[in-house]
Amino acid sequence: MILTTYGSFMKILGISAFYHDSAAALIVNGEIVAAAQEERFSRKKHDSNFPLNATAQCLDIGNLKIDDIDAVVYYDKPWLKFERILETYYALAPRGAASFRAGLPVWLKEKALLPRLIQQNIPKKTPLKFSNHHLSHAASCFYPSPFKSAAILTLDGVGEWSTATIAHGTDKRINILRELHFPHSIGLLYSAFTQYCGFKVNSGEYKLMGLAPYGRHGHERIHFYVSQIKTHLCKVYDDGSIWLDQKYFSYTTGLEMVNRHLWQSLFGFPIRSAEAPLTQEYCDLALAIQEVTEEIVIKMAITAKKLTGEKYLCLAGGVALNCVANAAIKRSNIFEDIWIQPAAGDAGGALGAALAYYYAHDNSIRRIDLQDSMKGSYLGPSFKDLDIKRVLDESNVSYKLLEKSSSLVADVAKQIADGKIVGWFQGRMEFGPRALGGRSILADPRSPEMQKKLNLKIKFREGFRPFAPSVLAEDLKNYFEGAYLSPYMLLVDKIKSEHRYPWPADYQSWPLDKRLYFIRSEMPAITHLDYTARVQSVHQETNPLYHQLISTFKRLTGVGMLVNTSFNVRGEPIVGSPMDALKCLFQTDMDTLCIGSFVIEKTSQSQKTTDYFKSLESAFGLD
Repeated sequence: MILTTYGSFMKILGISAFYHDSAAALIVNGEIVAAAQEERFSRKKHDSNFPLNATAQCLDIGNLKIDDIDAVVYYDKPWLKFERILETYYALAPRGAASFRAGLPVWLKEKALLPRLIQQNIPKKTPLKFSNHHLSHAASCFYPSPFKSAAILTLDGVGEWSTATIAHGTDKRINILRELHFPHSIGLLYSAFTQYCGFKVNSGEYKLMGLAPYGRHGHERIHFYVSQIKTHLCKVYDDGSIWLDQKYFSYTTGLEMVNRHLWQSLFGFPIRSAEAPLTQEYCDLALAIQEVTEEIVIKMAITAKKLTGEKYLCLAGGVALNCVANAAIKRSNIFEDIWIQPAAGDAGGALGAALAYYYAHDNSIRRIDLQDSMKGSYLGPSFKDLDIKRVLDESNVSYKLLEKSSSLVADVAKQIADGKIVGWFQGRMEFGPRALGGRSILADPRSPEMQKKLNLKIKFREGFRPFAPSVLAEDLKNYFEGAYLSPYMLLVDKIKSEHRYPWPADYQSWPLDKRLYFIRSEMPAITHLDYTARVQSVHQETNPLYHQLISTFKRLTGVGMLVNTSFNVRGEPIVGSPMDALKCLFQTDMDTLCIGSFVIEKTSQSQKTTDYFKSLESAFGLD
């Protein structure tokens, strides 16, 4: 089909939907114009519905109507996925017969007829195209990267049939060289341990990663668990491919990830129920699967290097959000550099689908932005001061108006230095799961009490979870051993020894809560149990206002970093609108909100305003 073009520009809309983390992305003439997740507008975390709101926002940012779009590209091939479901049940029958009968009507309606569902939301004249799931992931990380050619590694649960691929990107072409097929999957293996440790699949994997440092490094129990995993659950081959013994798993035909009885026999303790106390065996098991995961991805990276001969590596897929494994690849020096898609999961598939289709149909030379073609991942909507003021006035909120950026950051930096917790809502919304200084909650990293306060009084989440630092890019070398540039918060790094406080000799034998609140460094609020931090390097070129804020805080305190956590409470998507931000301010122990040119201090509000926002409190499910 010949595409309709407007002038010399091709306008492509990428869509991911109907599984989890629905999103839309707009590409115009190869430039990434906009991208956003549906959850930010629907307020339903990991929303899987068609991204109507995200699509409308992307079109608005691009000043386009849906009729202007040359092609809509869906991020995978639904018939291949449906084929995999049917063939899996057929091969394993009669196992899963009840699950099959229960799920078939839904699959037929929502999955097999998926093209019709998409077509209902776009003009009939607009061509609807379908990408391959892992090609979408590969395109999402290679085309925005600063590399003319690179090895590409995609890792997730499952797409159509593939669960991991090794590909080679050269200029505009992506060639898939190796594939690992369902049911053998590093993503599903990690998700099985996520469930066993009591967290929600497709949501709590980052909790499992955060729990791993509470495991006892070098302890015989860790060696035992690793041995059990590699002997019974997962055969790991030299090239990084894996084979999972399906008798231990239930995800192919059941409603759970694991066979509870067999896993309890392997590890000696039962599956943890959600919200039950965390005991040492779950921490040790989290560390064991993290070590196995890192071994697998390192072997895959070595294979990718051998197959392509490239100096650079691009990463995408949900497993690429494992910043500890990413750092292991970085430290290995297999490649000179790596680039990771900030929206590495299914949401990023929308962007990759659009890019893959564009480069398959456009004859121009691929443009490589050595600065950052993802624009810092600030690809969502923004709000003008006039619109913000209208919301504040209609809600009877008192505020200070500080239109000069120097006055704004001076005020906010001083409040943070004085121990205040500040909601920071500025510029365009981030695309991907990380808050990167657009929709963030900020605090002082020097405070010994800040991690506990943020977890329990602001985020309402488990106390063991760590917080990330936003660090001036030019100051990384002052604080971290690797000093890796990490603009999307996708790499961990170790605090330099001169900033650490050493563990007591008997530290590993302490109970969990005592270890949790031991002061480990000069920046205790961002230092995890193993002296690591998930770092965001802040660059003046991509976020000048945020860079200015941290620089101002540094002038006040001598520390060129802030605690940065996502602007939301547990179970809620990151805030998407000024009203969302105000609700979060009044329904938590946050002190201040800085939104656009306005500073809203909670202590300056009337009781009537406070009561009004508290009455709007929404209940979100646990993540």
